[in-house]
Amino acid sequence: MKIHVFQLMSIRVGKLALGLRVLRLCLGWLVMVPAAIAQAPPASAMNAEKIAPSAWYVQGLSALGSPANQNFISNAGFVVTANSVVVIDALGSPALAQRLIAEIRKHTSLPISHVIVTHYHADHIYGLQVFKSAGARIVAHARAREYLQSDNARLRLEASRQELAPWVDAQTRLLDADDWLEGDRVLTLGGVRFDIRHVGPSHTPEDLVVFLPDRRLLFAGDLVFRGRIPFVGQADSKQWIKAMDVLLGLDAAVVVPGHGPLTQSAREDMQLTRDYLLHLRATMGAAARNLDPFEDAYKAADWSRFEKLPLFRVANRMNAYNTYLLMEQEAR
Repeated sequence: MKIHVFQLMSIRVGKLALGLRVLRLCLGWLVMVPAAIAQAPPASAMNAEKIAPSAWYVQGLSALGSPANQNFISNAGFVVTANSVVVIDALGSPALAQRLIAEIRKHTSLPISHVIVTHYHADHIYGLQVFKSAGARIVAHARAREYLQSDNARLRLEASRQELAPWVDAQTRLLDADDWLEGDRVLTLGGVRFDIRHVGPSHTPEDLVVFLPDRRLLFAGDLVFRGRIPFVGQADSKQWIKAMDVLLGLDAAVVVPGHGPLTQSAREDMQLTRDYLLHLRATMGAAARNLDPFEDAYKAADWSRFEKLPLFRVANRMNAYNTYLLMEQEAR
């Protein structure tokens, strides 16, 4: 099929206009669109659920962050060792971190020695300063430093200070890690082994997962979304799918996802995230290779398996468009 220069220009102009519309949608996600805020459910009680010997987690809401829920939209966990507490992720506001410490204190008075950060998205890190003040060391992957130094991180925090006030305010700040990892690391703390694995660039360049082999317990961060549509953003979905294969090979009995309820049917539930990514790549990849307009490709795609999941209408179009652009780049 021959495509004339003017046709190509028309296609590109159309994609540019579409890109601007989707960019506005992306910004709406980042600063929390007012309509979604108005519909967000109120903050639920934070109750730590025991998931393995000496291990607990708290579950965030399947919603966009808002003042009503204090940005409690992601999960976090903690493990009590013989001499300290290790926390996985710090939640989305200082107030939430204080509530998480209160939950920890229901089970132990031991000091909090470490916070392992699975990735530096706002809903997982805005509570870090509370744990730092409590004496914890922050452990994260070194690829997060690029984000911390970026305009994106600064602008996101500025927007959150307005949209999530008073829970995120002028006193909320971004923190460097104390221990920047360059790859995998095994930490043995108080007799408990923590296998920390770098599985990025996937959801983010710095993705870490934390596996406790003696408990067959996996803290998967945002590589696994359960009970809601994944947020793909600028992810490397090809690598993300490979990372999911690594996680499936760990033989975890219990998986704590970054978002959504605990899963004890690990393989079945992790498969949903993997299948969604494969579906995005298959549908948008074909469109990008054929130079089909995004709008036509999006309307033609079969979303029936995923459209009933929470946040589908908020995130799916953005996920599809970002994947469309990624597939264009991979095709070059």
